[in-house]
Amino acid sequence: MNGGAKEGLPACAERWALALTERRSVTGSEDEASFGPWLAGKLRQETAFRHAEIWTIEVEPGDGRHCVAMLLRGGGRATVVLTGHYDTVTTRDYGELEDLATRPGLLTPALGKTLATAETAAARRARVDFASGEFLAGRGLLDMKAGLAAGLAVCTQFAESINPAGNIFFLAVPDEENNSAGARRAAQALPTIADECQLEFAAAINLDAIADDGDGSKGRIIALGTVGKLLPTAYVVGVPAHSGFPLNGLNAATLAAAIATRVEWAPELTDQSRSEPGTPASLLSIRDGKAGYDVTTPASAYASFNVLSYRRTPGEVFDRFEQLCAQAASTCLGALKQRLGPGNEPAAIDVVDNIALYRYEAVADRLDGKAISRVGALGASLAASELSLPEQCRLVIEEAWRLSRLSGPAVVIGFGSIPYLPTNLSQTPAARRLRAIAGDIAANADGLYGCTIACADYFAGISDMSFFGEAAESSLDVVARNTPMWSDGVRWPAHRGLASIPTINIGPWGRDYHTPLERLHTGYAFSVLPRVLSQTCRALLNAE
Repeated sequence: MNGGAKEGLPACAERWALALTERRSVTGSEDEASFGPWLAGKLRQETAFRHAEIWTIEVEPGDGRHCVAMLLRGGGRATVVLTGHYDTVTTRDYGELEDLATRPGLLTPALGKTLATAETAAARRARVDFASGEFLAGRGLLDMKAGLAAGLAVCTQFAESINPAGNIFFLAVPDEENNSAGARRAAQALPTIADECQLEFAAAINLDAIADDGDGSKGRIIALGTVGKLLPTAYVVGVPAHSGFPLNGLNAATLAAAIATRVEWAPELTDQSRSEPGTPASLLSIRDGKAGYDVTTPASAYASFNVLSYRRTPGEVFDRFEQLCAQAASTCLGALKQRLGPGNEPAAIDVVDNIALYRYEAVADRLDGKAISRVGALGASLAASELSLPEQCRLVIEEAWRLSRLSGPAVVIGFGSIPYLPTNLSQTPAARRLRAIAGDIAANADGLYGCTIACADYFAGISDMSFFGEAAESSLDVVARNTPMWSDGVRWPAHRGLASIPTINIGPWGRDYHTPLERLHTGYAFSVLPRVLSQTCRALLNAE
């Protein structure tokens, strides 16, 4: 594994990219759990890192997954963090080629053969890419082990330099493809590491990949911030009735469908960035509360929504979501009443003037001590299960509603997952310096690297930048109060869950990650990206 002395950035980046990719690390698997200690061992075997401080940080006691930390010291306290995730999505989607999924040298020609007669647009594009010799396939190669490899190439160059300024802290984390448990644990650990190692974290560079179906100009990006994500939920309580006598009740699923229709693509929830159009809100799941088939209308239903934000706080998002749910429920109730003609028998909704709407915190506040204990016990039990976090939240809301002795019809809104806050570079001297360095690289990239590199306000996808970057952690208060599994499932720390370091993203580009056609543009990943990272680190540390 150990490369030759002064092997050069491109060769070093390629060597590490292939080695990391060939070691499987699917999220939630035993391979992910073993990857951290394996990587730490590989780093210790590198001649260039013989003087480095290398250790692992367990995500939680007994969890089995580890963050991998490596500190390379130069001069002074100023330190740049190079970070990225090493877990990948499943390899099962490769079908007959699954055994080759993490072996780029064998997978790439094998995929080329399978695509020879395929006529989908994606297949045709991949066929051209592979024939060009500029792309390499492999699960996790693009997302995001080539980014980690570029970071390790820069670490090697730094370690072999004579009296370099500052320090580099390399940090590889698990679980980004699930709940970012690795990044959240690392972010919590950074203040202690800074104190114990006498470091000052000047900036962090996330190394995540960007997809581009064009000529690469949209993939060669330095992202100065990242988009945020929330999962607002609506638990709908109806009045069940026998389906032969539907006017005796109010169908919870009908109300939930009305809310889903109102929230889907709602402009009120579409947050525009300074330079990019916002991504509309979208329904991620909807289900009724029935355990099986019967002829009774659903008593409850549950919907969750993906809402992305650039500048809005969780409180602003929640207020808007609340208004939309109230409007949808009122409109649906009014429409149903209009369908009751003069000849109809009296209906249950005749006496319903409006659909009550509660935030989860309001329902929880109605619980007495005994009920609070029961809900707490349920939350602890669910946290140990394999159910998804949104489903765990649904079950806790269901139990809290039952114990509250409130009656329907009603809607209870809350949040159902890990919050990802948007990050932006602030106006601190360190953040302004980072922005200026990125702008300088973008302005001179064509002459320096033979290709364009652009600055973008935001990284387009959900990323670990939310936990390393400068985000308004105080804005999470409303999320904490309205996420039923906040204590047992999310387990956000009481103090300093975010690192609050000026953070940007500089990573590789390619196409179709999370699919069997995932492929990396090798020229940029191996020859350009490490040089861009190196220039950024030098500029930051020399300025310090």
